[in-house]
Amino acid sequence: MTYVVVENCIKCKLTDCVDVCPVDCFHEGPNFLVIDPEECIDCTLCEPECPVEAIFAEDDLPADQENFLQLNAELSQIWPVINVSKDPPADSAEWDGVEGKLKYLER
Repeated sequence: MTYVVVENCIKCKLTDCVDVCPVDCFHEGPNFLVIDPEECIDCTLCEPECPVEAIFAEDDLPADQENFLQLNAELSQIWPVINVSKDPPADSAEWDGVEGKLKYLER
C-alpha cells in the first residue's frame, strides 16, 4: 500500500509532510506534491502532518480522488525529489478546500 496526495494539495502545496518522510518519496511540481508509490513504505507519518488533509492511504482514497493514485505514480517519475520543507505559496490558504482544482495542476 502507498499514500497518495490528492486534489486539495493543488495550489496549496504545503510541505510539512516532506520533513517527516524517512525515505524521500515526495516529488515536487510547480504547484503540487506527489508520492512515489514505489518508494513509499507506508509509515503513516506524512498523513497527520498535512494541514489541508490532502494525503490519504491508498485504501482510504475517496472515490472521487482515486485518479490521483495513477497521477502520483506518473508525476513522481518526472518531478524531482523534495525532502526539505519550503515556504508555501503566498495564496495557499485561499485554495484550501476549493473543489475542482485538477484543472489548475501545472505539469
